[in-house]
Amino acid sequence: MSDSSSAPMRIAYIAAGAAGMYCGSCLRDNALATGLKALGHEVALVPTYTPIRTEDDGVSIDRVFYNGINVYLQQQSSFFRNRHPIIDRMLDSGPVVRWLARMNASTDARDLGALTVSVLEGEEGNQKKELAKLVAWLRDDYKPDIVQITNSMLAGLAREIRRALDVPVLCAMQGEDIFLDDLIEPYRSRAMSVLRERAADMDGFIATSRYYADFMSEYIGVPRERIHPVRLGIRLEGHGLLEGPGRPTDITIGYLARICPEKGLHHLVAAFDILYRKAGRQGLRLKVAGYLGKRDHTYFESIQSDVRQRGLADAVDFVGEVTRSEKMTFLSTLDMLSVPTDYREPKGLFVLEAMANGVPVVQPAHGAFPELVEDTGGGILVEPGDPEALAAGLSRLIEDADLRRRMGEQGRRAVHDGYGHLAMARETEAVFRHYLGQTAFVETESLQEGRR
Repeated sequence: MSDSSSAPMRIAYIAAGAAGMYCGSCLRDNALATGLKALGHEVALVPTYTPIRTEDDGVSIDRVFYNGINVYLQQQSSFFRNRHPIIDRMLDSGPVVRWLARMNASTDARDLGALTVSVLEGEEGNQKKELAKLVAWLRDDYKPDIVQITNSMLAGLAREIRRALDVPVLCAMQGEDIFLDDLIEPYRSRAMSVLRERAADMDGFIATSRYYADFMSEYIGVPRERIHPVRLGIRLEGHGLLEGPGRPTDITIGYLARICPEKGLHHLVAAFDILYRKAGRQGLRLKVAGYLGKRDHTYFESIQSDVRQRGLADAVDFVGEVTRSEKMTFLSTLDMLSVPTDYREPKGLFVLEAMANGVPVVQPAHGAFPELVEDTGGGILVEPGDPEALAAGLSRLIEDADLRRRMGEQGRRAVHDGYGHLAMARETEAVFRHYLGQTAFVETESLQEGRR
């Protein structure tokens, strides 16, 4: 008879598709599910809203709950909230769900206030029919030992899941405050009120950084001891295998993230302009890669205009969206990377991806960046929102090749040693076993601090 502390678990991981875009939470969720499977557990990665788009091999199930069309129609009309078997089957069909994903439907908080509140209200909201479908599948078909929800925006699911399945329900925390703070009133206040109430339905929470655990404890009023920081992890296969740049007099600075105002590309362009003029307009390049959504086209056009007006057009390359293999090629051409976010980033997967390829980073000293940089030694922290400070940080790496190589190697070694998807899965596994009563409490935060 096997020890329960090592027996395989049956895990339902409820994720959220991001309407066809590459999303850091989707990439993390898919990597985590892949890691848990590799540890011998059975995992159902369950998409909601839209299919999950990932750059790795996707491991989600071939069904979408709370599909975006149903959620929207049930919000708009009481007709669709009632059971209509033929209509329900049509709207839940694969072709309709895939069409919705291709439509790049809005995920802008400014458009989704009433819907956000309704989903948070769970069995009391307009989407209770969708909740019933999900609960029935979990209870009757999958029968998990434990359920993990991707973020607290889906906290309305927990009460009915616990009532029907009598299993622990945990919730990840990975950036939902950014969406909530962008809601217009009165929806933001209402959403926060419902979220604080529904947070009590969770057995526990898993945060993507120590910073975010501390922040969310106050933000939604959850005792800090109920929130367990678990290190980020990425699929390391292929990272760090390509040769880096071999041009001693030509330095390339990179940006790799979604192109949107909150990621701070405008700060990087301003800092690059300072450095480019200082260098006599030679020997420096800026390469920009990342997903561009419809709502951010105007912002991107303003960036392109700014580049032209500053006379930087010949030194700045806009690469666009990249696949996983293209990302590794892109990173192999960089000497350093910076994504100077305006908001306090709770994750920072692009930091790990750069470091995994021996590329040091220059990041604002807020959010999760301080702990990532301090724990790995793979970069420099600068004052947030200040192009002059950003330029000074980048200049340190530009002018000191030994420092650049040393930080690149320290970051590469730290990420390959401790930030793979299997490391993330093992820490998550330990939290799961605690809530299943199979192990004593595990201080995952102290495990993270012990890696330094």
